[in-house]
Amino acid sequence: MLITGASAGIGAALARVYAEKGWDLILTARREAPLRALADELALTGATSTVLTEDLADPAAPRRLFNAVSARGLMVDGLINNAGFSRTDGFLHTDPAAHKAMIQVMLAAPVELARLFVPDMVERGFGRILNVASLAGQMPATGGDTLYGPIKSFLIKASQGLHLELRGTGVHVTALCPGYTLTEFHDVNGTRAEVSSAYPAWMWQTADHVARVGYEACEANRPKVTPGAMNNLLAGLAKHLPDRVALRMVGGHAKRLKRI
Repeated sequence: MLITGASAGIGAALARVYAEKGWDLILTARREAPLRALADELALTGATSTVLTEDLADPAAPRRLFNAVSARGLMVDGLINNAGFSRTDGFLHTDPAAHKAMIQVMLAAPVELARLFVPDMVERGFGRILNVASLAGQMPATGGDTLYGPIKSFLIKASQGLHLELRGTGVHVTALCPGYTLTEFHDVNGTRAEVSSAYPAWMWQTADHVARVGYEACEANRPKVTPGAMNNLLAGLAKHLPDRVALRMVGGHAKRLKRI
């Protein structure tokens, strides 16, 4: 199982779940030290982990990963596209290079990695693709983190399309759409204090819970899964409400983050 963004959060939680289920792992992220620490931890469960540091913001990174895996003679039966980040300072106040990196890491790289690794899965008649999207991809886009939701919406639709295309091949494809999750994600984008005060504790889930829901959904070959009853309710409301009402419903998000 190749897991991108495996150094922390949902990616590390998914690594632990898949190791528990008997998978060997290829762990990749930008930071080597956390990957090595995770590999050492997983070795105690009997899992073998290969660490490959890579920055998916580089358009050449997916092909380098594919070549590195091939050079080691490793067989990839599963791919988890988890790497991601957001910028919440508003469209006009964010460096265009950061927007370009977001699109590359969370949109272009998952597509290219799937295109590189899926053909061999189909040939072998077995594979697992888990794309970590977001509840944000099922909601109206918000101001502040303007591109994040649209990028995750693309990832959901791409996962659903690939799910349909690969039916009957033995390759499962699932989009995992977590809501607020207790990881370092909000520390990195600088919104920890705001989201912690704006959203109650019952809206938050643990990374382990999200990872286990994702694992079970992918094994069942569900095209999409959203952990948590409240998150499913919110997604359903956003889907059925008129755009004007739905946009008003999420319009306070950026104000709560004090970004616009």
